[in-house]
Amino acid sequence: MRVCIIKGKRIPFMRSSTKYMGIPLKDLMKPAMASLVSELNLEGKEIGEVILGAVNKHAYDFALAREVVMDSKLSPHTPATDIQKACGTSLEAAVMIANKIALGQIECGIAGGIDTNSDVPVEFKKSFSDRLLRLAAARSLPDRLKALKGFTPKELMPKLPAIKEPRTGKSMGESCEDMAKTWNISRERQDELAFKSQANAEKAYKEGWYDDLVVEFKGAKKDGTIRETSLDKLAKLKPAFDRTSGKGTLTAGNSSPLTDGASCVFLCSEEYAKENNLEVMAYLTFAQSAAVNYVNDEGLLMAPAYAVPRLLKQAGITLQDFDFYEIHEAFAAQVLCTLDAWKSEEFCKSKLGLDAPLGEIDMSKLNIKGGSLALGHPFAATGSRIVASLAKLIHENGGGRGLISICTAGGMGVTAIIEK
Repeated sequence: MRVCIIKGKRIPFMRSSTKYMGIPLKDLMKPAMASLVSELNLEGKEIGEVILGAVNKHAYDFALAREVVMDSKLSPHTPATDIQKACGTSLEAAVMIANKIALGQIECGIAGGIDTNSDVPVEFKKSFSDRLLRLAAARSLPDRLKALKGFTPKELMPKLPAIKEPRTGKSMGESCEDMAKTWNISRERQDELAFKSQANAEKAYKEGWYDDLVVEFKGAKKDGTIRETSLDKLAKLKPAFDRTSGKGTLTAGNSSPLTDGASCVFLCSEEYAKENNLEVMAYLTFAQSAAVNYVNDEGLLMAPAYAVPRLLKQAGITLQDFDFYEIHEAFAAQVLCTLDAWKSEEFCKSKLGLDAPLGEIDMSKLNIKGGSLALGHPFAATGSRIVASLAKLIHENGGGRGLISICTAGGMGVTAIIEK
């Protein structure tokens, strides 16, 4: 059974701590979900399932997906599931919806993701939170006094969320800096990729290409992360993660910014599409995930380099058999490391067990409407943003095939093929 991609919606992605400051996760998803439900005439209807997630969540967002459903005009009988797979969250959600459709469990569903760094859970030190729990459990005054014994004001120092790997203590940027050094990725190549991403995004917005995908929110109609820049301007930026060795190449210009945003996409069976007179943009046909030992063996963001060969084998095609490539740009260096790995005979033989390199891609087909370096990257929202955009590209092209490749924290990668 083929799984149809019908439509996707998102709000403009904004740099964190700007326009969306203090807005809860479910309120960020409201406009995108409302627009999707309205355009597809889903008001009051019970659909198969809504699956979405967020990386940065408050404890009270334990049922985020279900709360999004209850805030929408979907029937309250629509079930919902929360998931979290770092930057691959909403692509994984789309794959889960697609699998349920293909198995005949549901006829249709919505996948999506939300993230913000402008409304994050701020914790106290564990010693203080443990103290509060002991205080809440105390049943007498002596027990309460005992729970408070030893308290110092230092325990009230807040602990802000950190985007660091717990096993290495390194941020994603620091880890990618290591990858860039391992693969000898030059600063010039990174800046060129970033410049192209910004130029493609700006051109797409000027042409009105995003008009039916992006829903106005808080007065914004365009991603707040797009910048008019030049290679000269990018070259003047200082290293952001390795500031001391003199060899740092990752900058604010060739790294995706901390971003707030939400996106969602509707998928269904061919029968459902026909019955409801829905135009099919494309089909989600194949998907693969992979993980690497990023602690002492492989680069943190290299897992897609392993997942894509499995995907190609599953589909029976080569790396060159695509009309479009949507490779998530967490960092320009990470994209280039992956592309260089696929060209490397040594890597493909020793790491992937292949007889020959996967080869090069046509760079003119890469992220042609802009990538995460330009559009921004609200962690959990990027996957469904890409699914909807790629489906539209293929539809406007009159058919074709597109590759999605997303690296994630934790040394994982999520990949998929969309075609028509």
